[in-house]
Amino acid sequence: MQVIASIFDMQSTAENLRSKDRLIGLVPTMGALHEGHLSLIRLAKERADTVIVSVFVNPTQFGPSEDYTNYPRDLGRDLDLCEKAGADLVFTPAVEEMYPKGFSTYVSEELISKPLCGISRPAHFRGVTTVVAKLFNIVRPDLAVFGQKDAQQIAVIKKMVNDLHFCVDIVTAPTVREPDGLAMSSRNRYLTATQRGEALVISQALHKAKEMVESGVHNTDRLIAEATHLMGNRRRVRVIYASIVDRCTMEAVREVLPGKAMMAIAAWVDEVRLIDNILL
Repeated sequence: MQVIASIFDMQSTAENLRSKDRLIGLVPTMGALHEGHLSLIRLAKERADTVIVSVFVNPTQFGPSEDYTNYPRDLGRDLDLCEKAGADLVFTPAVEEMYPKGFSTYVSEELISKPLCGISRPAHFRGVTTVVAKLFNIVRPDLAVFGQKDAQQIAVIKKMVNDLHFCVDIVTAPTVREPDGLAMSSRNRYLTATQRGEALVISQALHKAKEMVESGVHNTDRLIAEATHLMGNRRRVRVIYASIVDRCTMEAVREVLPGKAMMAIAAWVDEVRLIDNILL
């Protein structure tokens, strides 16, 4: 497995791969890898000849009071996991190279990024679209793989790809969960044992909503009320939002149309912010 830190070297290597008609798959990450990330690498391996994983903690998607400084970083461990999962190359650029002095150009999606996480994190998706656009331009992958847990992020990236005519196929991989149902996240490592126990209510609320839909309940107010009630019984959990939205546009819907709707939840577990969703 090759490790590249320079943007120029990454562009040159990717160009060489394309000249050999290699199908390139990209898995963008911020490191702190877990089984969820590894499932993305394995899926990319199934669909591409060469899998490139980026490991870059992107400062522009963090708000001023968020956890950028303390975000978990362990490049040695990440590289070991990438190699074991079958990655062919890992791109590890420095912040100073991705955002050099005087950097002032950003990519902003103005519709899908506004609801849900966009309300409490207004600059977040501008940072996501900017760094993903940069990675797409540097690597020029044929496909890029993202996890369903970040459903709004995927919808925003798909809109950017369509609007700006990027020649890349966006592949969505299923959310990977711990045996107890908690969606895998790099931020889970912040949780104490007590907090983790309380955090389980997020996935429990989502699955309760899915069960209700399957039993014939399609009224979104009722589904949201039940999910919010469940989470409200946990002392450490504070709901940021619990919404039922169109899977593609992230717009709130009044009635669940099976196969088109999704329940999305964001919540604080004490000072740890977690997100999760389920397709209805």
